[in-house]
Amino acid sequence: MKDLLLFGVSWSDQGWLRIDFSWWLVFVALPVVGWRIWLLWRRRGKPFHLVSLDIELGGVGKAEFRPNYEDIQTAHRIWTELVTRKASIPVDPDHDVIVEIYDSWYALFGRVRDLVGQIPAKLIREQKSTRELVRIATDTLNAGIRPHLTRWQARFRHWYASQDHTSVPQSPQDLQHKFPEYDELMRDLIVVNAQLVQYARELRKIVDG
Repeated sequence: MKDLLLFGVSWSDQGWLRIDFSWWLVFVALPVVGWRIWLLWRRRGKPFHLVSLDIELGGVGKAEFRPNYEDIQTAHRIWTELVTRKASIPVDPDHDVIVEIYDSWYALFGRVRDLVGQIPAKLIREQKSTRELVRIATDTLNAGIRPHLTRWQARFRHWYASQDHTSVPQSPQDLQHKFPEYDELMRDLIVVNAQLVQYARELRKIVDG
């Protein structure tokens, strides 16, 4: 029975702490420990892929960095927010409702801002790639989406709300065409929308590696 003992602790006759173990423990434990060390080394030692981006929205331009796992997760969350909203779907002037597009952009703005705020400060301070991702996310909001919303959203919503929606039955699409500056608004909206679509494609490069 003693030979079957894998590990034991006792006091010797001289008062020393005695540790007994079987060589079977070594044969079992070493492969397991070695395998775990190899997995950790493989995960930590594996280099991140270099990602090259060229983002039109907000004039971000070209960026090149090696994203860490937190960067990839954040990029995936922002990408998900984009592709599940009207933001990254090409605008159809004949069928889309401008108010609904603005609702989508407004919600996207707030959500991306929250995601950026959740990034640990330690990563922003220590990781160049994280700082670059934060710059991209904030520039696309502040210099990409905000200028259009600042110029057009309040004016259009005020005009749209002031219209009589009941006296003459008409669709929201028909009504919005009567906005005095509709053509200019729509041209600007289509440009920003196309840049949002392109932004989503570029973010996908971070996710896919």
